[in-house]
Amino acid sequence: MPDMPAWSDEFAPVSPPEPGSGKPEVGTALCLSGGGYRAMLFHAGALWRLNELGYLPRLDRVSSVSGGSITAAVLALNWGKLQFDASGVALRFQECLMEPVRRMASETIDSSSIVGGVLLPGTIAERVQSAYRKTLFGDATLQDLPDRPRFVINATNVQSKALWRFSKPYMRDYRVGEVRNPRVSLALAVGASSAFPPFLSPVVLDLDPSWFTPNSGQDLQTEPYTRRAVLTDGGVYDNLGLETAWRRYQTLLVSDGGGGTPDEPTPHTDWPRHVYRVLSLMDNQVGALRKRMLIGSYKLGLRTGAYWGIRSDIANYALPDALPCPFSKTLAIANTPTRLKALDSVVQERIVNWGYAICDAAMRRHCLPEAPPPRSFPYPAAGLG
Repeated sequence: MPDMPAWSDEFAPVSPPEPGSGKPEVGTALCLSGGGYRAMLFHAGALWRLNELGYLPRLDRVSSVSGGSITAAVLALNWGKLQFDASGVALRFQECLMEPVRRMASETIDSSSIVGGVLLPGTIAERVQSAYRKTLFGDATLQDLPDRPRFVINATNVQSKALWRFSKPYMRDYRVGEVRNPRVSLALAVGASSAFPPFLSPVVLDLDPSWFTPNSGQDLQTEPYTRRAVLTDGGVYDNLGLETAWRRYQTLLVSDGGGGTPDEPTPHTDWPRHVYRVLSLMDNQVGALRKRMLIGSYKLGLRTGAYWGIRSDIANYALPDALPCPFSKTLAIANTPTRLKALDSVVQERIVNWGYAICDAAMRRHCLPEAPPPRSFPYPAAGLG
């Protein structure tokens, strides 16, 4: 076996490691990207296949941003109800994950929240959180999440320019500091993580300076930073949800449901649509940089694992028994708009099917070559279109 390359911070993201971390430890993290309901359903399909492979109990961490945080939070809240059998397969996967995710995908919450937030009392962000609370999370808080795997829901702190990490043992911004055992609502954490700018952003989190662990922040553990946090979509900083897993674990599984930004020969010049276009370009570049870093780390032997993306071509995995997924059809699925807008049942099933199929190809190619191929799509009648 060839020698592994030496560990190098050349490939590390920009923010410091978690307390006590250095070289990555043995363990597996799953990262779920942003991308609205499209990503939410794509990741649900990937989790479906990971469950069939008995892989869910192997996870040490699930790190998510934006639309991926909806799926992750549903999985986290229902983790104790999944009923794993001896082979690691969750017997209640459909009931505990697929049913609530598809229920959410049948509700439009972005446009209605924007209109209500403009015309009625309360903010846009509060209305999005209310929808999450009503449909998925109720009054659950971060303390209702399991201890293992650790679920980390990521937002971006507009004040400090760093990630704000929500988890059961702590919420943390490395510059502002750490709050232990936070009782923040799960709906707020997911709402912050999925607060797409400029329309659903920001989410304001009221704090008390006394909550912070003394001397846990690098340089901003002072008011007003410790009095309130102004948060936006986690994908602004890291649209793959990669950073909170990168420095910690050796094996990284990355599910990328992010969209692409098409060419636009005559861009709009009015400020709302122009700003949206520019933000989309910036988001694409952030995602592209993270993806190159990840793939480079696989090739150099710095990390093991697998990457699969909604815009991937399944033929590139070179599996003769992969599910039939013509690139023209999967690309059409990938072009589903990045919205929190209701999708019809067939579209939902096709997105789930594609997430399932590409996850299967990536896992059997890079992690579980001995695993048998799937017999069919989860929703055979819907196919891919």
